[in-house]
Amino acid sequence: MPRLFTGIEIPAEIGLALSRLRGGLPGARWIDPENYHLTLRFIGDIDDRMADDVASILGERRLRAPLTLTIDGLDSFGGGKPRAVFARLSGNGELHDLQAEQERLLRQIGLAPETRRFTPHVTLARLKNASPIDVADYLATRGHFPKLTFTANRFVLYSSRHSVGGGPYVIEAAYPLS
Repeated sequence: MPRLFTGIEIPAEIGLALSRLRGGLPGARWIDPENYHLTLRFIGDIDDRMADDVASILGERRLRAPLTLTIDGLDSFGGGKPRAVFARLSGNGELHDLQAEQERLLRQIGLAPETRRFTPHVTLARLKNASPIDVADYLATRGHFPKLTFTANRFVLYSSRHSVGGGPYVIEAAYPLS
């Protein structure tokens, strides 16, 4: 059974800039820069027939212009029990429209709706037993950097193997945004 999700690749130069933010946070398991991505829709573990349906229906989406995306800071998920540190992407209506379209298409073929609110981000580290104070200190010292802007010319269908998060990810299909 493949584990699938859709996402946008992070260009190497942006990944390099983000990788410079690594370190200095006890309890962090840092994601390798080659595995940085922006998840659009987590699909999960599905059978091969459904995987073929997913790949096919994503090809039926409305054509869109390439997206200009901006990373403008750091944040964390988990509040008092932090579980991840991420690079935050500033508001982009076209990105939200693309994600909503994928949600609609995937529900048409019988996938359950995504229950989590879409928060555009690039996970930098997964946290285990990290202190909320350490996370707040990390965000305060590393969270202010020049905005990183890039253009996404496509989105991809990724697969991953069962592992302890962070890749490696394989591109199963690519869909141009032009």
